[in-house]
Amino acid sequence: MPVNVLAPGDLVRDGNDMPGHLARRFQQIAVAVFLTEVGDAGYDLTPVQYAALVAIKSNPSIDQVRLAGLIAYDRSTITGVIDRLVQKDLVARSSSSRDRRARELTITEEGERTLRGITPAVEAAQRIMLRGLTDEEGAELMRILRKAIAAGNELSRAPLRNTALDQRRQG
Repeated sequence: MPVNVLAPGDLVRDGNDMPGHLARRFQQIAVAVFLTEVGDAGYDLTPVQYAALVAIKSNPSIDQVRLAGLIAYDRSTITGVIDRLVQKDLVARSSSSRDRRARELTITEEGERTLRGITPAVEAAQRIMLRGLTDEEGAELMRILRKAIAAGNELSRAPLRNTALDQRRQG
């Protein structure tokens, strides 16, 4: 039987000890740690830009809509993320040969170099985010976060989309 943190009808005494608040605080910490580690390593990349760059490398010629789904980012604002990656010469954007309305994305040589160089800083940031936990607690937190995110994915304004699975559902 699952344990509820707050049962229906419970009086919330401290808004700072609610799941939404704690998730927001952890996100604030995660972004701050990421930006510090990446900046100290000499890179100017946000967590979303990094996620987009990794997804583009793994999915050459991906279009912007599919990219937004892969990184759970709003389709209407992914263009700004891509614009900044193009300005930094990390990503190239071109018209799709399959769909005139779509824009295909590929990683540039500079983007490849950046990913290779930034990886140690990103890995250090991940360790710092979990530094108050044992290895077992860190693994358990990751398991619980994945489970909670999977259960609430469709409630998000930008749900994570596994494009292969989604294409099978649509086809």
